[in-house]
Amino acid sequence: MGIFSNIFKNKKPLDKTYLVTAQLNHLLMPIDRGNIYEDPLNEALKENNLGEVDGGGTMQNKTGEIEFIDVEIILYNLEEGIPFLIKKLEELGAPKSSLLHFQDESNQNQIEFGKKEGLAIYLDGINLPKEVYENSDINDLIEKLNNSITDIGRMESYWQGQAETALYFYGENAEKIKENFKPILENYPLCKGCRISIIAPK
Repeated sequence: MGIFSNIFKNKKPLDKTYLVTAQLNHLLMPIDRGNIYEDPLNEALKENNLGEVDGGGTMQNKTGEIEFIDVEIILYNLEEGIPFLIKKLEELGAPKSSLLHFQDESNQNQIEFGKKEGLAIYLDGINLPKEVYENSDINDLIEKLNNSITDIGRMESYWQGQAETALYFYGENAEKIKENFKPILENYPLCKGCRISIIAPK
């Protein structure tokens, strides 16, 4: 069982439930969190008689940008439930640097998981010439960016702040995504002064 063998060694499942929190390094809005994670995960857990989803939440920083999302899960059996949970969350798209928090009979445990990598582009929303904003179409920009990474990723969400707009892209390799974006970001007027941040892994 790899990483799980040390946690569950010589422990027998108890007739009780366990609260598990999946802290997902995925910058999604609440409705997307429900559609992408909560609903399909709840269905899978119930089908396998392993537990159920007990809600979710969104953590924001002081600017209002999302820092992470979480999903609360009730498991009936940790030894079977934890490996199943991680595998399913990764199938659903959990990015790297996601964390699973749970308490067993004696210890508080934390397991890092996730497979996808992520990249954020922060567009300057206040300092560019007025005509750039008037003559630019952010949807056209998004289409060009998505087309440049068709086989390795896609934009999955965004955030609009007072001074910046963030576009969040996820895929198999954040550095490769960044490299594919380079010609577009260098030549598209709306991208002048933009900043790029790797958001998964952190």
